[in-house]
Amino acid sequence: MIERFLKQTKFTSVEDFAKNLHFIIPENFNFAYDVMDAWAEEQPDKTALIWVDDWGHERTFTYAQLKEDTDQAASYFTQLGIGHDDKVMLILKRRYEWWIAILALHKIGAVAIPATHMLTAHDIVYRNNRASIKAIICVGDEYVLKQVEGSEKDSPSLKVKVSIGPDVPEGFHDWHKEIDSAPKFQKPEHVNTNEDTMIMYFTSGTSGEPKMVAHDFLYALGHLTTGVFWHNLNENSIHLTVADTGWGKAVWGKLYGQWFAGATVFVFNHDKFTAEKILQKIQDYHITSFCAPPTVYRFMVREDFSKYDLSSLKYCCTAGEALNPAVFDKFKAMTGIELHEGFGQTETTMTLGTMPWMKPKPGSMGMPNPQYDIDLIKADGTKCEDGENGEIVIHTRDRKPLGLFKEYYRDEELTRKAWHDGIYHTGDVAWRDQDGYYWFVGRTDDVIKSSGYRIGPFEVESALMTHPAVVECAITGVPDDIRGMVVKATVVLGKEWKDKAGDDLVKELQNHVKHETAPYKYPRIIEFVDELPKTISGKIRRVQIREEDEKKSAKS
Repeated sequence: MIERFLKQTKFTSVEDFAKNLHFIIPENFNFAYDVMDAWAEEQPDKTALIWVDDWGHERTFTYAQLKEDTDQAASYFTQLGIGHDDKVMLILKRRYEWWIAILALHKIGAVAIPATHMLTAHDIVYRNNRASIKAIICVGDEYVLKQVEGSEKDSPSLKVKVSIGPDVPEGFHDWHKEIDSAPKFQKPEHVNTNEDTMIMYFTSGTSGEPKMVAHDFLYALGHLTTGVFWHNLNENSIHLTVADTGWGKAVWGKLYGQWFAGATVFVFNHDKFTAEKILQKIQDYHITSFCAPPTVYRFMVREDFSKYDLSSLKYCCTAGEALNPAVFDKFKAMTGIELHEGFGQTETTMTLGTMPWMKPKPGSMGMPNPQYDIDLIKADGTKCEDGENGEIVIHTRDRKPLGLFKEYYRDEELTRKAWHDGIYHTGDVAWRDQDGYYWFVGRTDDVIKSSGYRIGPFEVESALMTHPAVVECAITGVPDDIRGMVVKATVVLGKEWKDKAGDDLVKELQNHVKHETAPYKYPRIIEFVDELPKTISGKIRRVQIREEDEKKSAKS
């Protein structure tokens, strides 16, 4: 399959990859037709998707079955009045209908907008009106249905509501009751161009209102490197990525790149994450490849791996936030597997990564993906030398890289702010070592300036995470009359340490950081909390911690 899209398909070194990664870009590329239907023709009986849930249900889909089901869904959507460029929100949790729906929308040239099931009616109204959403396809549970219904009166563009059940209230179409009566699918005469919008994501809003990120149809092709190379997949792989379908990580790890490789995508539908359940599924379904954010690994390494047969597992990756070296080391000690970290944004595919032919450096994001012309620049726009902190940027003057977003939809000002003069500014700060590996520091807004030093939150968090008491932590800056800013640590303790929270543990953690990293970086303030403020996608909201501290300071 990948031979159709790459001039060279095997790589053995960083130099080989950087020099010889060249894409063959078809005219009017459409992942659903050009990849999924092609697999259905070539290997119809091969397993494409294994779906299980926490309540004893299981479904297996071959590539041929997925073609049949997505054709039927495409016909059904057309009957409902959904067509080219119509915006369709998908609130489907990890139900298998999400994969069918998104591929069916691709087949008719409609725009898929995945969304999390945790949205409120207010959140949905905001999204409906910002994107002129025409249809919502959602799970039929009480909370989601109530929020969708509550959004309708303030959402004039919303014309179609579809429930996949089990509940289907009045005013909603019944997916499973109606879909079989749709006529045989006829591919539209015109589906898409490469430049048409295929999918849009609302960002998680770590520092403000969610942005609306629009991607064209080549975005799917840009993920070939994600699955085939970074995840190191092939036709014999069974891959599990832990990700909610409402966020971009789902298409990174559960759709495009994996099916370019011809792998089997494994999906575990559950309401509440536990490390034990994930480990059990890896054992029971002989998962060969696994990807999850560092938070998942942090909880996994606290389990007793000797209870499980994990011998099928050969390759593991992580992305979504920076990986603490302590977690890398412990996971390797327990499994013998080194975690391959990657970096990207909702606006991109994987931009930095640790590829199979690279030796992972614990805590490093890896090296640039040759799809992108990546650089580090200082605040004055000059290039960083090795060892200097700078913003990760992508040069676009010569070409728009495969996988980079089109725009922030309906927001020219925000698009120009992030992408101007031939450079896309990621807003993320890193440094590069002498071997060319990149190391995450933090968001540009998160860097702390204290007594003339610039301190990245991640380096202090990494030091704290090596202490056995710390489960999670967030580093922020607090205004200080003498130093300008001082470092504050907001810390979640392990259960067995919570009764020890106090001055003695504060001093112990401070001394621990002084020992693990440069002493000037130690947190002068430590606050113990039960949980950290996070976005609905699970990312730490340091901005909220700063805002709460500012409110406390104003009152005192």
